[in-house]
Order: sequence, then C-alpha cells, then structure tokens
Amino acid sequence: MHPLGQPISDEECLRASGIVELTTVIGKRWTSGIMLALGRGADRFGQIEAMVQGVSARMLSVRLRELEQHRLVERVVTPTMPVSVTYSLTHRGRVVLAWVQDLALEKQGAPVA
Repeated sequence: MHPLGQPISDEECLRASGIVELTTVIGKRWTSGIMLALGRGADRFGQIEAMVQGVSARMLSVRLRELEQHRLVERVVTPTMPVSVTYSLTHRGRVVLAWVQDLALEKQGAPVA
C-alpha cells in the first residue's frame, strides 16, 4: 500500500476532471442566476430573461445551451403554433443548484443545514 493511501486510478482522475469542467461552467457569469430563476419556477425564455436582470438575450441563449450540454437543464420544444419552448432543471441541475446555494450561504456566514 502507498504510504499516503491508495493510488489514484485513471477512472478517479476522469471523474475529478468532470467536476472541474462542471464548476467552470457554473462559475461563468449569469449561470447561477439562470439556475436560480429556473429553480424559482421560470420556464420560458422571456421569464428567465426578466428574472436575471442585465443578461442579454444572446448571452442567455448561450448559457442555456451550455447548461443543456452539461445535462443541468432540459429544453422541451412543443410543436404548437407558434412553437413553445420551455426550460427546466434536470435532477442533476437541482442537485448542483442546492450545492451552489449552500456555498453562497456559507460564504455569507449563514449556517448551512
């Protein structure tokens, strides 16, 4: 056995790199605000845009696509006239949002449950 514990496997390194990638996405400007808006019930593009003050439509679109690519947000297109698009946090997105909220509370000095 290694003196400091078990050696780190390739699989563990890959999992850790996924965490780094995820925190990079979450750390981008507007991302946490978008996730908070979704967590508070906003599901349409215009609702999210109104709740996240200062975000441009273009940047909101970019961030929503990034969140979708990382399986934090689900985009549902309903073929109505006109087409209806809704967004929601996935299970993974809700877990990450709770984690982000806990970190924010901790930074403010509030006790975390």
